[in-house]
Amino acid sequence: MSDYYVTWDDYHRDIERLAIQIHESGWEFNQIVCLAKGGLRIGDILCRLYDVPLAILSTASYGGQDNRMRGAITFSKDLSMTTPNLGSRVLLVDDLVDSGQSLRRAIAWLQHKYGFYIDELRTAVLWQKACSEVKPDYHVVYLDGNPWIHQPFEKYELMSLPELVARQQEQAGAAV
Repeated sequence: MSDYYVTWDDYHRDIERLAIQIHESGWEFNQIVCLAKGGLRIGDILCRLYDVPLAILSTASYGGQDNRMRGAITFSKDLSMTTPNLGSRVLLVDDLVDSGQSLRRAIAWLQHKYGFYIDELRTAVLWQKACSEVKPDYHVVYLDGNPWIHQPFEKYELMSLPELVARQQEQAGAAV
């Protein structure tokens, strides 16, 4: 399958579709945990729509040329959250489920560190690839195959600050 391209409009539409899908399921949760970086924007929008606390679990698993090489996943030491305790009904969000290893390991991490708080945990992603060994509870787009997903913000991973400055100066000069 060829690459899958996502515009900012697509991205926000899919987050809204995910929010509606969860709402229509009737499941009520009292905490969102997002996997950062990919789930950060999604978690932010969902916590605003649902008015529930957001906790952030920082992870890293991609690197190499153009940030396309999947490696071992690394988790932060703890969650970043503004509440004294984690909620009991947790929605774990990320942008996509690829092989499923990140989502599976994040669930295990949460159960190990915070399992005594959690009564129920469900997962939500925008994009589910067919190659995934893990099926999230909620997803918006099912991708038959294993395409590379081009998200609208990935240009910043490939751009240096001097390139950004030059581009901004060029645009300012063209506007005059």
